[in-house]
Amino acid sequence: MRITLVSDAWAPQVNGVVRTLTTTVDMLRARGHVVQTITPDLFVSVPCPTYAEIRLALTTRRAVSRLIDEFRPEAIHIATEGPLGWLARGWCAARGIPFTTSFHTRFPDYVAARTPLSTDWLWKQVTRFHAPARHILVATPRLAAELATHDLTQTQLWSRGVDLAAFSTDVAPHPAMAGLARPIQLSVGRVAVEKNLSAFLDLRGEGTKVVVGEGPALSSLRARYPDVVFLGPLHGAALAGAYRAADVFVFPSLTDTFGLVMIEALACGTPVAGFPVAGPLDIVGEDGLGVAGGTVPIGAIDADLGQAVARAMKADRRACAAYATHFSWDRCLDQFVAALAGIETPLSA
Repeated sequence: MRITLVSDAWAPQVNGVVRTLTTTVDMLRARGHVVQTITPDLFVSVPCPTYAEIRLALTTRRAVSRLIDEFRPEAIHIATEGPLGWLARGWCAARGIPFTTSFHTRFPDYVAARTPLSTDWLWKQVTRFHAPARHILVATPRLAAELATHDLTQTQLWSRGVDLAAFSTDVAPHPAMAGLARPIQLSVGRVAVEKNLSAFLDLRGEGTKVVVGEGPALSSLRARYPDVVFLGPLHGAALAGAYRAADVFVFPSLTDTFGLVMIEALACGTPVAGFPVAGPLDIVGEDGLGVAGGTVPIGAIDADLGQAVARAMKADRRACAAYATHFSWDRCLDQFVAALAGIETPLSA
């Protein structure tokens, strides 16, 4: 299949959305599909206000349509609600070209946390963006139910996976964490207000808190929490080593749609603690036994994050690693391809 994928989120950004999309593209090509990516690196771009590492493409619908016309895709998937996503959506809608979208981020909640714009108004824009899509791909049934409350009912499941070759109990613990006082509590992700990191960093108790990642709140959090170890962004073996070295992985976000970092931590044998919200509930489960019929705790969920951390540290690390094997990228790719099948564009005729 010839597939055009349009995304405003792309390398060199480092986040779960980009990892999901780049992994999907790599696997599609490995299976013999021909994939065109229309992403900010193809255009002049500017930094997004308050998100400097996110680049916003400066281009026109004519430029985007020319790229699509020349490629002649059989299917078009629009992954994000940014400038490129809106241009591609507008072009498809004007021509009556079918397309799919995916919902990765609670964009209205993130923007409302940083601007005077109301969440209700922002959700109306998100609903308008996705409404014409033939299918909206979502990571969990819980997210599908949430979108249904915004009259977006054409959802299909597109779950997430973990690279078990890169994230496993066989990796060496990160050397920077070797001499830290235990227990080591780790959080990985964008260092920004919407990630609710203060709920984690304000917890009292013995041991060491470690944060991996970068973002606009990094400098202020360094100053506010001098006893916390901030390692900055890590990738590959270094990131896996950080997961492996920790006694517990803490996911304090209240707004994420999934949380790829949680299954990466579990694959390295590290139990997960979080709040009872979408993401942790969809991975760790309300009872801490996961969502695949497990009988051994792989973490803990609690409205009191400190209690969740305390219980999660008693979980079985071998059970954590075994549970992570349920998250297969191959199965995710099958779901993605199935969502595109049967809605071919007239461009491919």
